[in-house]
Amino acid sequence: MELEQALHAARALVLADLVANDVADADIVSLVEDAVAHRRWWVEQWPAGAEFVAGLIAQDVQDALLERYGRWPLCPVCTESGDPHALDVEPELGPDPHWVCPKTAVAVARVGRLGAPAEH
Repeated sequence: MELEQALHAARALVLADLVANDVADADIVSLVEDAVAHRRWWVEQWPAGAEFVAGLIAQDVQDALLERYGRWPLCPVCTESGDPHALDVEPELGPDPHWVCPKTAVAVARVGRLGAPAEH
């Protein structure tokens, strides 16, 4: 049951970020479902990794979006550089994943909190 809770929580966090960026249409939500299904097997094999699944699903969705639609989520820190780039999930494999600008190392938001007021 804990594994399913971790998967559902991760799904909700990634969907919240997609909604915050106004890109949560049906095709993209299907990408989230595919990522959750893929990571279900992974976390069943390594239950201790349940706390890492939110960041992994976020990365999976980000990779799938890049292949089909383009970069997501775009970095809000470097808007004036003329070089739009996506945020990265850090840590790549760890608890408490954040969206981070790869150029400035600025943590923009926790996964699931894009578009939310800044945390202090």
